[in-house]
Amino acid sequence: MPGSPLSTPGFVLFQRDDCHLCDLALDVLAAAGLPEFESVFIDDDDALEARYGLRVPVLSDASGRRPDLDWPFDAAGVRAWLAR
Repeated sequence: MPGSPLSTPGFVLFQRDDCHLCDLALDVLAAAGLPEFESVFIDDDDALEARYGLRVPVLSDASGRRPDLDWPFDAAGVRAWLAR
């Protein structure tokens, strides 16, 4: 069940409302076959805004094993990032 504690996504896409680059990133993640991920909107969170600001969309590994993947990225780049 998405969002339940038993199925916590391993990846987070930080994004903004009304962000065309974020919409493109969603398409890229689908094309790359990314496993389940959580979308987090930074608009109303000062700490996330300070951290990600102009960098969004940003793909993050919730485990911390990989560095953040900043936009721009393509499906091949996402697959290479996942293989790290």
